[in-house]
Order: sequence, then structure tokens, then C-alpha cells
Amino acid sequence: MPRKTAVQTSIRAARRIWNNLSREALIRLREIATQHDFSVGAGDLIYLNNGWYVTHTGLIGLARRKRCSGIHVEAVDSLCDSGANRFVLKATVFPSKGSSGFVGYGDADPSNVSPLVRGAEMRVAETRAVNRALRKAYGIGICSVEEIGSVPIPIEKLPPQSAHGNGNGNGNGTGPKVRDRLCQLIRQHQLDPELVKAYAVDFCGTKTLREASREQVENFVQSLADWAEKDRNALLCQLNSYSHPKQEVVA
Repeated sequence: MPRKTAVQTSIRAARRIWNNLSREALIRLREIATQHDFSVGAGDLIYLNNGWYVTHTGLIGLARRKRCSGIHVEAVDSLCDSGANRFVLKATVFPSKGSSGFVGYGDADPSNVSPLVRGAEMRVAETRAVNRALRKAYGIGICSVEEIGSVPIPIEKLPPQSAHGNGNGNGNGTGPKVRDRLCQLIRQHQLDPELVKAYAVDFCGTKTLREASREQVENFVQSLADWAEKDRNALLCQLNSYSHPKQEVVA
């Protein structure tokens, strides 16, 4: 596919996934996609917190296209503590034969990884190290999403639901067990409660979550759980489409 066509395809995909992208975000996407042949549809890029991030998939794909000569990874023993599940790894990327290599470090411990990958801190550290080394080797000026540490999510933002209906006698409350499972999913997968709520309303096809039937909410929670386990990045893309950036001030 010609580069110009591929870039346009990525822009259309981005608009479909994140329907509130600003003009500046689209301009930045065009620059990134054009410079590095990244594809939104292939999962190379993700839009979070009003900024673009490259993924591990995107970086590995770039290395393959550039015919990377090799990647060497080793643990920094003096900075690792297996008892505390803290690991620091060093990655060296060799873009071509005879290259002296580009070095990147990655660290991971229970305080900066998602609960979903607790116990796999060494692998997370390896991915972060490789990503950083690849970004250096190929001049990628945006951070990779895997390098982002875990951010505490204020579960209190999610409004509680009645266990006995929504007060109008139709028994549509989600009930404590369903609500508890939803809160657990939000904590486990580090999801934004406000975006989850907005997605739930859209999923159930109601004006408010309280108007949804118990069956609708149960179906939503099951769908959310399945999606989070199979492809969290895609789920984050979906949730992010419900965010509303601040209005731009026009002079």
C-alpha cells in the first residue's frame, strides 16, 4: 500500500476509534504515521490522555521493516531483587551489522505495573527495556504505552447501584455482586471508572446506567471482562473514545 494511502487509512481508523480527536491530534498522527510507517489499524499506535503512544507491536514491526540486526537483553544484577519482584533489564539494539548498539533500560516492580501482570515483572521490565532501546535506535520521539507505570484509579468515582432496583419498582438495580465484580474489573485492569460508566450506558442503550436491566448490566460486565483479558489495548481504545477533551479557545 502506498504510504499516503496507508496514512489516510490510519487517520480514518483513528477517527472511528477515537471520535473526538482534535485537529492537533490528527496532525500529529499524520506526522508520526508518515515518518515511521506506523498503522493505527495494526495496533502500532494508541491515543491515551490526549497523546499518542507507540506500542511494542509497532516498535517490533518497525525493527523488522528496518531489518534490525539484533536485540540483546540482560539483567542488571546489582539493581534486581527477585524477592521483592523488582527487576531492571538492559536492552541493546543493533540496527545494522557493525553497529555499536543503542542501549535502553527498563524497570518493573509491583508498584509500577498493572495488577493484571503481577508476578511477571521481569517480562514487563524486558519489554520496557527493548522498547526504549528501539525508540533510541530509530529516533522515535513518543513514549511507548508499555513504559507507562500503573496509575491508581479512584474507584469512588463509580456511583453505587441499589441492590433492590432503581427506586421505581422495576427491579433494574445491578445488585451488589454485579457491582462488586465491575469494581474488581476496574481495579484489576486499571480502567477509568467514568469511561467505563459511559461505555456501559452506550452498551445497554439507555440514558443512564440506572435505567438498564440487571441482565443488560450483567452482559456488559461479562463483555468487559472478556475484552480486558483478550485485548486490553483495544478495550482502552474503545473506552478512550468516550473521553471529552477540553474545548479549544479560538482567538
